[in-house]
Formats: sequence, C-alpha cells, structure tokens
Amino acid sequence: MTSVAIQTIQTISTEFHLSQETVIQESLKVFLEKKLREIKTDIFKIYGIYRVTSVEALESCFENGTLEEKDALDDYHKLDHLEFKRDEIIKILRELQ
Repeated sequence: MTSVAIQTIQTISTEFHLSQETVIQESLKVFLEKKLREIKTDIFKIYGIYRVTSVEALESCFENGTLEEKDALDDYHKLDHLEFKRDEIIKILRELQ
C-alpha cells in the first residue's frame, strides 16, 4: 500500500474514531457494491437485448434455434464473464459482513 493510502486511512481512522481495519473493510464494501451495480447494469442490458434472464437462457436460444450463435456469441461470452464476476463479488461481500 502506498504511503498516501496509509496516511489517508490513518487520518480517517483518527477523525472518525474507527479502527483502520473498519475503514478498510467499509471502503472495500463501497467499492465492491459500486462494481456490482456496474456489472448488473451491463448484465441487464444484455438480458434486455435478447429477452433472457441468464447466460443459460441465452445458450438455450442457440440450441433451440431462436437465435443464431454467430449473431450473439460475443454477448454470450461477455454475459458469461459478467455473471461470473457478479457472483464472485457477491461472495466476497458476504465474507466481508
């Protein structure tokens, strides 16, 4: 951690009468919650485009022929990655509580 970050944590800790661990933990929560909102927004955009509710539902569209794989493969991979990141962030947030 940089000296500026350490100094800022110490200042906040002193100013608000919190432990440095609490400051770090609460900062991580806020950061992760912001990232989670951004990821969920991207997920819902893809859901809306293809009118699905999960990456599995999008895959089913490929399998049953309602959607050509070549037309949505990039979004499929992006959605798969976003759902994975969402789940990982949720897991980390639960561990922080």
